[in-house]
Amino acid sequence: MNEPIIARHWLAIVAPKAAPAIATSTVLTLGRIWNANGAEHSFGNAALMVVLATGAATAGAFASAGRGGDPVIAGTAFAASGGLALAGVAGYADGLSLPLLLWALATAVAYGLAARYWRTDRRATLAHHRHTAERREEHGHIERVEALRAGAQIEVARSGAAYAEQLATALVTRAALPGFNPKTLTDAGLPELPAVTEHE
Repeated sequence: MNEPIIARHWLAIVAPKAAPAIATSTVLTLGRIWNANGAEHSFGNAALMVVLATGAATAGAFASAGRGGDPVIAGTAFAASGGLALAGVAGYADGLSLPLLLWALATAVAYGLAARYWRTDRRATLAHHRHTAERREEHGHIERVEALRAGAQIEVARSGAAYAEQLATALVTRAALPGFNPKTLTDAGLPELPAVTEHE
């Protein structure tokens, strides 16, 4: 049972690990572009971002607190709330130090949350590989046992056929001997041999 070897591209391996930093950096960059285009010290723009961030956080709270809440929806809503808050600060603040501080904090929190899910995913993947390997070993063991059993049956059948052939040859040879009397064998308690017809 040979499995195909799948080599993943290095970008496919690195992309999930870089996603939190890319997301927070993108929000920071867009916030600073928005700042350069007139959002700096704009109360209306800041109020809009506060309302949007609060709405996203409220949606996340409802999604997580509801009966059988979906953690994916709640996590997405909270991430959107944090991103909107970061974008609002980056757009409203006149300096770069506060947005960079919030960017570093948001990136650290994103990596902290992502590491938990990566650990869970890695455990599930390892458990799946372990289960697959155990099943493969079990099936391989069953195949080996069945192959041994079939080989033994074939060997028994082959030896039985060889014995039958040797017995038939011995009977034919004995019957061809001069003075052979099959009645003597029957009287001695041996099984009766088939009658041999003599050809003149």
